Amino acid sequence: MAKNDLKNTDKKIDFPIPVSSYKMILIGFGIVILGFILMMGGGASSPDEFNYDIFSFRRITLAPIVVLFGFGFVFWAIMRKPKKEMEKEN
Repeated sequence: MAKNDLKNTDKKIDFPIPVSSYKMILIGFGIVILGFILMMGGGASSPDEFNYDIFSFRRITLAPIVVLFGFGFVFWAIMRKPKKEMEKEN
């Protein structure tokens, strides 16, 4: 293989999603996991008793909102354009 061939293979590989967005995606999935953790619990100590904690504000309202926010954050992280790319286009 000639030296010229080696220089041509050292091109920068462009990924469809920038590396900075991967960090944001991981943060978003962390938010989703937090929402599912908020939904956990509420089990009764005895199967003969009904535990009304399953109808708490945290499990019925707050946790689904946190999960939806997490999925929205992941969607935004995938679709956003980094500032460097925006400056190159202008």
